Order: sequence, then C-alpha cells, then structure tokens
Amino acid sequence: MKGNEVIAHAAIRYGCDGYFGYPITPQSEVMETLMEEKPWETTGMVVLQAESEVSSINMVYGGASTGKRVMTSSSSPGVSLMSEGLSYLAGAELPCVVVNCQRGGPGLGTIQPSQGDYFQACKGGGHGDFHMIVLAPNSVQEMHDHVAEAFDLAFKYRNPAMILADGAIGQMMEKVVLAPQRPRKTDEEIAAECRSWATYGKPADRKRNIVTSLELQSEKMEIINKRLQEKYKALEENEVRFEEIHCEDAEYLIVAFGSMARIGQKAMEMAREEGIKVGMLRPITLWPFPTKAIAAYADKVKGMLVTELNAGQMIEDVRLAVNGKVNVEHFGRLGGIVPDPDEIVIALKEKLIKK
Repeated sequence: MKGNEVIAHAAIRYGCDGYFGYPITPQSEVMETLMEEKPWETTGMVVLQAESEVSSINMVYGGASTGKRVMTSSSSPGVSLMSEGLSYLAGAELPCVVVNCQRGGPGLGTIQPSQGDYFQACKGGGHGDFHMIVLAPNSVQEMHDHVAEAFDLAFKYRNPAMILADGAIGQMMEKVVLAPQRPRKTDEEIAAECRSWATYGKPADRKRNIVTSLELQSEKMEIINKRLQEKYKALEENEVRFEEIHCEDAEYLIVAFGSMARIGQKAMEMAREEGIKVGMLRPITLWPFPTKAIAAYADKVKGMLVTELNAGQMIEDVRLAVNGKVNVEHFGRLGGIVPDPDEIVIALKEKLIKK
C-alpha cells in the first residue's frame, strides 16, 4: 500500500483515539483512508475533518490535554499554519503525533516531494525554545513503524513528535507488515497513567490539573524552560537513532535521510563498484540528531557529502557535528526534482575526491 495509507492503518492498529486533519496534497490519503476504514465503528476512534489546519492542531491540543492518543497530518504549507499550535503543545508538555509529508516550497510551491522542512521541524517549528521529536522514515514499512514509535516517545517525554516524510515516501507503494490490532486505552488506564497532568476529571484526592503554556511571572517561566531543556537533554542522551551501511572501511561518507537515503545507498553501491570506498550514515531521528555518531567519523574519513532534497539544511548540523575536522559538501535538487543515483556519484567525485 501507499505510505500515506499505511499511516492510517498504523494509527488504527496502535489504538489511536482521534485524528483531526485537513486535506492537502500529497498527504490527503491519510485522512481518506481513515474515512474509508471507518474506525469509529470498530475501535471508537474519532476521525474528523477540521475546517482548517489551525483548527485541526488546536483540536489535537484539546484531545492531548485529556491524555488521549491523538494525531494530525498535513504537508508543508499546512504545517506552517500549525506552527503556533505546535509551540503551545510543547509549552504545555502535551504528547501528540504530527505527520508532515513534505512538498516543494517555499510558499505554495509544488506538490512534488521535498525535504525543505528540515529547519521547520528540527529547529522548533514555532516560537520559543522548544524541540519536537522528529522521525524520518525512508520506506513504507518505516512509515508504519514510526507511528507507534512516535506515540511511545511522545508519551514517554510528554512532547509533540513529528514523522517527517515527503511526497515520494507518501505516494510510493511497497509491501508492508501491519502490526496486530491493540485496544485503545480505557478511561481508567488513562487516569492511572496520566494522573499528574491530564484533564480527565478531577478526583477528590488530587489537585486540579491546569493545561496551559502561559506563565506571566518571568521567574516561573524560566523554571519551566529549564525543565524543558533538561527533558531535551535526556532525549539527546537516550533516543538517538541512525543507520550505518558500509561505514567500517569508508573513506568517504554520504549522510542522507528519508527518500534521499535510498537514492544515496544506491549511489554508494555504484561508487564502490568503481573502487571508491563510500559509506552511508542515515539519521532516523532528525531530532535528537546523531551528532556524536557523525563526529566519530570526522577523524576516519576524507570527506562527507550531505545529500538532501533542498538547498542545504541538514548539512548545518553535520558541519556542527564534525566541527571543522573534515570537509563537508552538499548535493541537492530543488523544486520537487528527485535526482538519480549517478548524480550523487558525480557530485561525490567533483566536490570531494577531485579536491
């Protein structure tokens, strides 16, 4: 099935309580599949088309505040409209899942695939000092698997989690193994697990839970921000995910995520056939970023090529990781154009080897 379709099936099978969204190409199949599956008849899951992306993210805020497992999906311009709500969710420490199936920009741009939202996803996605957990799938199977992982991480750290895919992954069709159906959490289970923060009704033996991101006293707001920063440090220590392919003897490293990692892996194989020792490092969590893993290769390889469907965004984090110890170059295509593997091989030779 399509990557977008499998998001819907994975959400149902995870035991998601509610989806609130608004159609936009190239991710509309997420909501369309949910409507076709009618999970409200089988699991009781709410599926609602909001009147806008602004409405949908605020519905997510409301659902998340009750301890329910809720989510939304959109594409680049739609996620821009959700930015304020994402900041509110992070400030109120509410868990939720947001899927961004990226399209070319800036502006309305094109409906073709892009990775131009890396900055938006990993550097906040709204105002203030906050981070979302960001997972980058490179296959339809990972689109499925990341739904459960995103929900689990979101609730473990009480933080919004984003699945940052793109039009290529969302629209391609591959075989996928679906997880078994599990029941939605009961109200009693939610009350037990989320007792300290959710607004599920006030028991007599508990103070009121007030869900807000507002604090007018600067001293108290600083305390809240420091607590958030400690949470982000814990995420960076414990939840980094990445994949290494043929890195043990590599003289050059391709660093890529999502659909570009698939193309980069083929380019790596083509280069090795020519006798060029190339490895691939694929960040799976874009935030927290695999900084330490990439830094470890700075003394081992002659150069790194960061390949992205953008003008150069993740490359900034790669350069920060290596701290000037090794040359880091960029190859990207813009406007929704997806490169062939041989373009990456040519860029590798011209930007790193011939230098």
